[in-house]
Amino acid sequence: MEGFTKNYNLDKLVYFEIYQYINDAIKREKNMKKWKRQWKINLIEKENPKWHDLSKDWKFLID
Repeated sequence: MEGFTKNYNLDKLVYFEIYQYINDAIKREKNMKKWKRQWKINLIEKENPKWHDLSKDWKFLID
Protein backbone atom coordinates (compact mmCIF):
# COMPACT_ATOMS: atom_id res chain seq x y z
CA MET A 1 0.00 0.00 0.00
CA GLU A 2 1.38 3.36 -1.01
CA GLY A 3 1.09 6.53 1.04
CA PHE A 4 1.20 7.35 4.71
CA THR A 5 1.23 3.81 6.11
CA LYS A 6 4.06 2.70 3.81
CA ASN A 7 6.12 5.85 4.37
CA TYR A 8 5.98 5.39 8.14
CA ASN A 9 6.13 1.57 8.16
CA LEU A 10 2.78 1.25 9.97
CA ASP A 11 1.47 -2.30 10.18
CA LYS A 12 -0.86 -2.46 13.21
CA LEU A 13 -4.40 -1.35 13.90
CA VAL A 14 -4.48 -0.18 17.52
CA TYR A 15 -7.65 1.94 17.57
CA PHE A 16 -10.80 2.37 15.53
CA GLU A 17 -14.31 3.73 15.82
CA ILE A 18 -17.47 2.55 14.09
CA TYR A 19 -20.01 4.95 12.66
CA GLN A 20 -23.34 4.34 11.00
CA TYR A 21 -22.92 7.26 8.63
CA ILE A 22 -19.79 8.04 6.61
CA ASN A 23 -20.19 11.79 7.13
CA ASP A 24 -19.94 11.31 10.89
CA ALA A 25 -16.77 9.26 10.48
CA ILE A 26 -15.20 11.86 8.20
CA LYS A 27 -16.09 14.65 10.63
CA ARG A 28 -14.51 12.74 13.52
CA GLU A 29 -11.34 11.96 11.55
CA LYS A 30 -10.90 15.60 10.50
CA ASN A 31 -11.40 16.68 14.11
CA MET A 32 -8.88 14.14 15.45
CA LYS A 33 -6.27 15.23 12.90
CA LYS A 34 -6.18 18.58 14.73
CA TRP A 35 -5.41 16.89 18.07
CA LYS A 36 -2.00 16.90 19.67
CA ARG A 37 -0.14 13.59 19.39
CA GLN A 38 -0.36 12.97 23.14
CA TRP A 39 -4.16 13.28 23.08
CA LYS A 40 -4.27 10.54 20.44
CA ILE A 41 -1.90 8.35 22.44
CA ASN A 42 -4.06 8.84 25.54
CA LEU A 43 -7.16 7.78 23.61
CA ILE A 44 -5.43 4.62 22.34
CA GLU A 45 -4.07 3.72 25.76
CA LYS A 46 -7.48 4.18 27.37
CA GLU A 47 -9.07 1.68 24.97
CA ASN A 48 -6.09 -0.56 24.14
CA PRO A 49 -3.42 -0.11 26.84
CA LYS A 50 -1.11 -2.83 25.52
CA TRP A 51 -1.39 -1.62 21.92
CA HIS A 52 -2.54 -5.01 20.62
CA ASP A 53 -2.99 -5.31 16.87
CA LEU A 54 -6.79 -5.32 16.67
CA SER A 55 -6.82 -6.45 13.04
CA LYS A 56 -5.65 -9.93 14.08
CA ASP A 57 -9.08 -10.60 15.60
CA TRP A 58 -10.99 -9.73 12.43
CA LYS A 59 -12.60 -12.44 10.36
CA PHE A 60 -12.47 -11.73 6.65
CA LEU A 61 -14.75 -13.38 4.10
CA ILE A 62 -13.20 -14.22 0.77
CA ASP A 63 -15.49 -14.71 -2.23
